[in-house]
Amino acid sequence: QLQLAESGGTLVQPGGSLRLSCRASETLGYYAIGWFRQAPGKEREAVSCIKYRVGGINYADSVKGRFTLSRDNAKGLVWLQMNSLFPEDTAVYYCAARSGGCTGFRSDYDYWGQGTQVTVSS
Repeated sequence: QLQLAESGGTLVQPGGSLRLSCRASETLGYYAIGWFRQAPGKEREAVSCIKYRVGGINYADSVKGRFTLSRDNAKGLVWLQMNSLFPEDTAVYYCAARSGGCTGFRSDYDYWGQGTQVTVSS
């Protein structure tokens, strides 16, 4: 069974940058990888998703132009580069995998990491 592990979350100042990593227990093959985030008291929301094919990447409007998603299938790694961070980006960030294409619905994803905390504050 595929296992995912996020890392890279920490405290960062507003306007700063951070890169999150999602490491898979095997090569990613034909999985789509999504990043979600959940702030205290809020629903888990989709942030970005990358298909197994190069070029198929989706971003939520709230992060478009600031976040960049990339992957290395052979290494089983996916990175979420986050720039120009705002306090409202504070959340636990999760990566998730599913066979097939990207969707924005958490129920569509079969495998989840444990999450990594990102706090944007001065």
